[in-house]
Amino acid sequence: MLVFAVGVIVCFGGSGTALMADDLASEVMFREQLVPLLRTYCYDCHGLEDGEGGVSLEADDTALEIVKGRDHWMRALAQVRLGTMPPADSDVMDPSSRARMVELIDELANAIDCVQNPNAGKVALRRLNRAEYRNTIQDLVGVDYALADDFPGDDVGYGFDNIGDVLSLPPLLMEKYLDAAEAIMGEAIYTPLPPELFELERSPATLIGADKFNVRSHLVMSSNGTVTLQFDAPFRGTYTIVLSLSGDQGGDEPVRVEVTDGRRVIPVEVKESEPTEKTVAFRLGKGTRQIEISFLNDFYVKDQIDRNLHVHHVKVSGVEQRSQFASSPDLPTTHRVLLFETPGNDQEFERAAKAVLGRFASRAYRRPIGKSELGRLVELATQVHENEGSFEESMQVAMQAVLVSPYFLFRVERPREPGPDGVMPLVNQYELATRISYFLWSSMPDDELLRMAHRGQLRDRRMLLEKVGRMIKSPKASRFVDNFASQWLQLRNLEIVQPDTRIYRGFDEEVREAMRVETLMFFSEVMRNNLPVTELLSADFTYMNEALARFYGINDVRGSEFRKVSLSGTPRGGLLTHASVLTVTSNPTRTSPVKRGKWILDNLLNTPPPPAPPNIPELEKGKLVGSLRERMEQHRSNPACAACHNMMDPLGFALENFDAVGRWRTRDGRDEIDASGLMPDGTSFDGINGLRDLLTTQRSEQFVRCLAEKMLIYALGRGTEYYDKCALDKITADVRAHDYKFAYLIAAIIESDPFQKQGYREP
Repeated sequence: MLVFAVGVIVCFGGSGTALMADDLASEVMFREQLVPLLRTYCYDCHGLEDGEGGVSLEADDTALEIVKGRDHWMRALAQVRLGTMPPADSDVMDPSSRARMVELIDELANAIDCVQNPNAGKVALRRLNRAEYRNTIQDLVGVDYALADDFPGDDVGYGFDNIGDVLSLPPLLMEKYLDAAEAIMGEAIYTPLPPELFELERSPATLIGADKFNVRSHLVMSSNGTVTLQFDAPFRGTYTIVLSLSGDQGGDEPVRVEVTDGRRVIPVEVKESEPTEKTVAFRLGKGTRQIEISFLNDFYVKDQIDRNLHVHHVKVSGVEQRSQFASSPDLPTTHRVLLFETPGNDQEFERAAKAVLGRFASRAYRRPIGKSELGRLVELATQVHENEGSFEESMQVAMQAVLVSPYFLFRVERPREPGPDGVMPLVNQYELATRISYFLWSSMPDDELLRMAHRGQLRDRRMLLEKVGRMIKSPKASRFVDNFASQWLQLRNLEIVQPDTRIYRGFDEEVREAMRVETLMFFSEVMRNNLPVTELLSADFTYMNEALARFYGINDVRGSEFRKVSLSGTPRGGLLTHASVLTVTSNPTRTSPVKRGKWILDNLLNTPPPPAPPNIPELEKGKLVGSLRERMEQHRSNPACAACHNMMDPLGFALENFDAVGRWRTRDGRDEIDASGLMPDGTSFDGINGLRDLLTTQRSEQFVRCLAEKMLIYALGRGTEYYDKCALDKITADVRAHDYKFAYLIAAIIESDPFQKQGYREP
């Protein structure tokens, strides 16, 4: 039958030939290689009808069924890889059989052709998180908007807070963005002080010359004449005079009046018989000013016609005349950088607005702004200007609009579809620049990166790697350390843990902060100096100041400044001995081998144990006696606990020489510390040195792949899927070929298909 199938493939070929051949090869691999191993080591417990834990491996009887049941096969793979399966009371699996089973399950469950255009995956539309927003504002505008820390907290997915699927935009956050945009641009751009205002109201009886006329409740001018309003103008500006006038009409024309400041004459007709406001305006200088109000056309016919002017009220409003362009010699640097062009007059407004807003919006949107987009921003600025706004105020408003645009708040990538040949499309150069900058700097691309994108140089490998090297050396790379390392190592939990200081004297807020700084500076040292990533586990140096060194019991470190310190001759070395890690994986009153072991599985080996079964009592709540190790061994006697704890506990026991705040000890109370560990697969080690050797030798490839996957998740902003296996295989191989140097891990991730391309989301 097999020969016949092969013959059909050879004879007829066609577009499905390669796929059929792959399917056939997978089926042969499953039946001839994997099934015999499963039958020997797995089917007794995970058979057709009696699968322990609800897992029936024997039910998946074809290679295709393994792919469909990928989730439980991946759990099985993790158990086999760690050595917890088959269990200790089953047949012993020799190392070569274990390695072969791991390889076969991995290849079949994650069956994907790494040559024929594997899916590059697609990231959900991703909002800037709080840290990215603050950094981007600082790099774009030059303002450190610390209030971004008060924004609603960002949700976390896959261990990181930059995952597109969980970064929502609640109404409260949108309100925060609106307030922030106004505050940020108000700080960045200096605007002239608002003009001074002046108001004055006068009774007509107080006007100069009013005594020549009839004054009752108001002034009645029954003959031609002039009255004068005199006042002290406090500034140079526009003064508006509002006259409440009425007239006794008669003859063939209405009452006519002239109002003058001595230079300009403004005629006013008063056709109304009831008080009506008439408004005139003059530009006046500072000082004593006179406004003359003259009645021009008195007309009288005895007992028939009497044309008169009535003056009921006089009001003056003044607005100081100020330049619409800032001229302060103390303009902030942000102002001079953002408003690199200013118009000399109103005719130059549009030209200057286009130049300023075009550059600002292009940098904010991380791509060249479209003509219509720029037109709308200039139109908005023009509206502000036409309503007496200064150029600076106009730019403030338009730039606020940019800061609340989806193109700024979200990392927008144009949707693409695979080509007709299935090739995953590349993201464009500007999108690639944005991916790189937010990966390494948690911020927007700098001008050099955008210039390289504009010139199409980001896929020139030499130029790209040179730029990435400069980015790693940049002070901005500390943001990568703060955001990636802090989350990968769970250092952010250090802020909330509360060790019992009655037990652990010497722990205080200064030491807590020093713990955090030590780990971040150590990680930064490995990164910036391009050391092998395995140095994260094995390095014989760290960074300390006097407070932390005293806490560790290390001499000859003085002062508050952190400096590189050799750990030669001490039990310390690598991340596993950092007090930050040891503290966040402990309880307030004691160490927790379970938490520490789980931390290693999660963050160093990428093999998280399954969730604990329900109704399992906490360690303290059970009726357990003896040392901590003895009580935990009693706890593990429960079969429901053993499967997970057999993985976690031995790893945690190796760290028991470090107390709950990371200080070295040899006894736990009256009990001598036993820091030996035995893994389910028979691997044994003793203490931190033995565990460190295990992780940097036998498990080094697993650690490097774990770090690569964690970093890829952070770089992409999405969780990894089975089809990312091809990329991870290549990344790991590239790093191995370059002696595990840190920079090559960064470069391999940036050059990977998921980073360079856009695929699709599988259901």
